[in-house]
Formats: sequence, structure tokens, C-alpha cells
Amino acid sequence: MRGFLAVLLLLSSNAFAANFDHAHQALDKLLKQYVVVYDNGLKSAVNYTELAREPHQLTDYLATLSSVSLSSYQQWNANQQLAFLINAYNAFTLQLIIENNAAFTSGDATSIRDLGGFFSTPWQQTFFVLLEQERTLDWIEHEKIRIDFAEPRIHAALVCAAISCPKLRAEAFTAAKLDAQLEDQMVTFLSDTDKNGLDQQGLYLSKIFDWYRQDFGDLKRYMQSYSQAFGNKAGNKQDLNAETPIRFTDYNWQLNSVENL
Repeated sequence: MRGFLAVLLLLSSNAFAANFDHAHQALDKLLKQYVVVYDNGLKSAVNYTELAREPHQLTDYLATLSSVSLSSYQQWNANQQLAFLINAYNAFTLQLIIENNAAFTSGDATSIRDLGGFFSTPWQQTFFVLLEQERTLDWIEHEKIRIDFAEPRIHAALVCAAISCPKLRAEAFTAAKLDAQLEDQMVTFLSDTDKNGLDQQGLYLSKIFDWYRQDFGDLKRYMQSYSQAFGNKAGNKQDLNAETPIRFTDYNWQLNSVENL
């Protein structure tokens, strides 16, 4: 009898793994509805107030993520797994913000960092279930994605609800398009001269590239591979080469809401 039940559970798990929507259509629809892309496609903002008024679309999608078993996840290919984790990180971040929307509306909070406690940051808070256990945003990024995938472009795809973050993409990440989406996110991020670029002093980069420098190997060489993406400040003729100095810019943690456009 036990053997029969074990087979039944395995078949059920296999069926769910096969039926999971790897197009992430529910999230895709939500992002198209609530994310505003601006500045020639380089930036985006979120209409958190409207999303908070109609949260069921987000919560229903998050429920599908939380219902994925570890065994189901392990049957997916690498692109399916990574798209799942990136979407989970961004979607649960949206949930964290709208659950605290009243604090932002009242002015008690102006940044995701204001949602932390005395002993933990918001990224260390356990507030959702993923792969059968209670998790934190830090777990998704640092203990899962950065451990299991040698993919530095994820730092242009994971969005922490701040103005200085890379733009939140107005579509879901999918396995079928993942490489092109990650490349577009990195090129777009580096092309945003408010966050990265070349000027008379050299190359200036988002603090993200300082915080996660080890993920990029030789940072200057990595940036040279994207030299065409960098926008030059007016009048600057400098090229990006081995002698170009690098500095890191201040990070604006203000909420990436449409009210802050």
C-alpha cells in the first residue's frame, strides 16, 4: 500500500511539474498592467497604490509559486528554474511593498529599508513559502540563485523596489526567452546614464557592481564587454579601456513608485 501511495505522489508531482505555467502568464499580465516604463525604456516605476487595491491577481500568482514542490522544481531545466526564482523574488518584493502600502501612503515609510525590524532587514524577513519551506528574499538571491547559477546578469533582473535598482521589467521572465531578457536587462541598466556611464572622471557604476563585485570576476573586463552600452556624458570623448578608473555612485533607496517619478 505504501508503495502504491509513493507512486501516486510521484505521478502527482510529475503532473504538476509538467502543468506549471512556465510562461508565467499571470505575472506577465500583472506587470504589463502596473509597471510604467519611461525614459526611453531605461527606467520603470510601479503603481503600488492601484496594485494594493486589487491584490488578488498577485496573491493568486504567488500561491501557484508556493505550491511548487521541491521535487517538481528539480525536474525543470536550468532556465525554467532561474526564471521561476527571478520572478518569485520580484513578485514577493511587490507583495512586501503592497502589504505595507499604508506606511508608504502615510509617509511613515519612504523606502523598502524602512520595513526592516530592529534585528533584521526586510530581505531577511520570513514572509512566504517557496519550495516547501518558509523563505526570505535573501534566501532566493544569496542561497539559491547565486549558489546554483553562475549568472551575473541576474543583478540587472532582481529588483529591490528602489529608484536606483535596475528597472522592473514589464513582462515576466520565461525560460524560452531568458538569455535575451537577461541581456536586455543588463544593456538597459548600463545604458541608463543616471546609474552607469562614462564621464571625464572615468567609468561610474551602480553600487550593485561594488556589492556583488565577486560575481563579475574581473569587473573592468566584464564592463569592456558591454562598452557599447555605456552612454557618454556630453562632451566626453573617453573610451573604456584597461586604464579607465572606476567609481561607484550613491544609491537612491526611495521607493520606485509612480508617485516618485
